Amino acid sequence: MYPRYQGRAISIGKLERFVADWSRENGFVPAKPEKTNGIKVAVIGSGPAGLTCAGDLAKMGYEVTIFEALHEPGGVLTYGIPEFRLPKGGVVRPEIDNVRKLGVKIETNVIIGKSVTIDELMDAEGFKAVFIGSGAGLPKFMGIPGENANGVFSANEYLTRSNLMKAFRDDYDTPIFMGKKVAVVGGGNVAMDAARTALRLGAEVHIVYRRSEAELPARVEEVHHAKEEGIIFNLLTNPVEILTDDKDWVTGMIVRKMELGEPDASGRRRPVEVPGSDYTIDVDTVIMSLGTSPNPLISSTTEGLETNKWKCIVADESNGKTTKEGVYAGGDAVTGAATVILAMEAGRAGARGIDEFLQGNK
Repeated sequence: MYPRYQGRAISIGKLERFVADWSRENGFVPAKPEKTNGIKVAVIGSGPAGLTCAGDLAKMGYEVTIFEALHEPGGVLTYGIPEFRLPKGGVVRPEIDNVRKLGVKIETNVIIGKSVTIDELMDAEGFKAVFIGSGAGLPKFMGIPGENANGVFSANEYLTRSNLMKAFRDDYDTPIFMGKKVAVVGGGNVAMDAARTALRLGAEVHIVYRRSEAELPARVEEVHHAKEEGIIFNLLTNPVEILTDDKDWVTGMIVRKMELGEPDASGRRRPVEVPGSDYTIDVDTVIMSLGTSPNPLISSTTEGLETNKWKCIVADESNGKTTKEGVYAGGDAVTGAATVILAMEAGRAGARGIDEFLQGNK
């Protein structure tokens, strides 16, 4: 019927965004249960996994409390994804408000494993089950000389300062270093977010990535936007040292040219150093975007909670069940850094698992 559209891809994400925007703009309010069943469930983390799990459990009648470590709920939706990609006031806050309208309580500034442990929540505060959706917020670094200098950030820290502390607004005095020439080390979606954020804060920005463009892990769309905005790509290039002045502020970065060899375990061609190819990039800020892992604070303070070699919580994908009875988990805390939609599905699976567990106990 419409031959000009045959064979073209469908933008599922944009269709989903349209439906969500339409429902919000037309006054959709989630239906709150008439009464609760009196059973308390704790959710750790208010990111996409935690919010989804909490919302589903509340609809089932449970009394749900979310515990969030930071001062604003939303997890990576609030502190990780830049404002220009995901508006907080127009998209994120209404979604959080909808969860609250279901009767979910959100307690901020509560660090599970330090402020209170999971065992204390269950033994002393009456929570019958716990869902861990604490994400993967522990950044990775290269271990090269100069990496602890002033002006070196993890992408997590850089984006959190910008998003939570409103560095993108002129009326906020955000404690973030406004570099004039910034190098972002890494090639994933978070690297593109950090690079485009630095660009908006007035910097000349370089992406430094050790493989070629074909191996960039970021979505093609994100790379296209970065290039379109003027971000410079230093590909087949790897940092070996960060240079500093006598006050330990970044003044440059020594990098080494690479070439591609045989494929490694990831299926991508392995980068191999080119001898004698070192040169210096003149930068005053370096942002490391090399991936993240779950913070071990929760697992180290919860007896019986098994983790794997990547410090991710071991949990059943179908229902979120962990090795500790009554404790469920999902999202980046289980899989490592992944997508928002996968975290939401894990939150939904966790809610089903918790409901089955608690109804079985009844």
